[in-house]
Amino acid sequence: MPSKDSNVAINANTRESVFKRFDWRSYIVYIAFIVVLIYFSISLYSDGFLSVGNLLNIIRQTAMISIMGAAMTFVISTGEIDLSVGSTAALASLTTALALENEWGLAIAIIIGLGTGLIIGIVNGLLVTKANIPSFLVTLGMMSIVSGLAMWITGTSPVTIIDSTFNFVFGGGDIGPVPILLIWTLVIAVIAHILLRKTKFGRQTLATGGNENAARFSGINTLKIKLYVFVGTGVMAALAGMLYAGRLHAGRYTLGTGDELSVIAAVILGGTSLFGGVGTVIGTIIGSLMIGTINNGLIIAGLDVSQQTMIRGLIIILAVAFGKKTLKK
Repeated sequence: MPSKDSNVAINANTRESVFKRFDWRSYIVYIAFIVVLIYFSISLYSDGFLSVGNLLNIIRQTAMISIMGAAMTFVISTGEIDLSVGSTAALASLTTALALENEWGLAIAIIIGLGTGLIIGIVNGLLVTKANIPSFLVTLGMMSIVSGLAMWITGTSPVTIIDSTFNFVFGGGDIGPVPILLIWTLVIAVIAHILLRKTKFGRQTLATGGNENAARFSGINTLKIKLYVFVGTGVMAALAGMLYAGRLHAGRYTLGTGDELSVIAAVILGGTSLFGGVGTVIGTIIGSLMIGTINNGLIIAGLDVSQQTMIRGLIIILAVAFGKKTLKK
């Protein structure tokens, strides 16, 4: 029968083994988010950082990044990238606003808005999978094309949206104290998380990014998977553009400008590998909230736009560096 001392030694070894197996890198974004939140809560307490209004404002400001980030998680998990999400959001906001302005009806306007993203996503996906052009080059070119189209169709003029139902449902409304944008974020995040973690499509997405040749030999249609994830980012970018338009009561060609960088940073910060094969939607949402919290804190602290831009660039560099270290490990 084992002695008391031997049992203690076994328990100690077990705890040490568990501690060694615990990968702190997998939770670093959550730890960093808590640290950032505590820092701004203390340093900006007198400036109202912790007020309910400000915290809800952070959620409103990050909702579109979170929604696009949820879809971008799938793209980056396959080892690809989509730089056209910001310009897609802008164009979708305008096509939706134009449909409403011409009184085509709310349902038609929504279909047109989402259809804008669907078409862009299909084109991106086909150029990557059928023409075998690197996704970086495809979506970089698409970003310019779509951005130019958004400027051209309205002559750079904003298109006002007076449809109160659209403005309420797509970003501008609140249900009691809860912003509609929070509900949209939670719904998309839950669906994306289940899709990535609990479905065959999610497993095939991660397998495609982990080792495309092995995935193909195992019977996975990797080209179809890549086409689907680009369609997903196109549609979610369009939805984000519609939420921008609903919140601001207008479609503008400037909506979503630079969002592609924030989206990618949120995805990588959240723990998705830039090189594919590893993805986490929940991590992406936390990464988005952390970036939004930092931006909000810097604004309250009085930093100007140039300083905010520099810090955002530093966050992106750190995110990519972290993603590379995670892959090596």
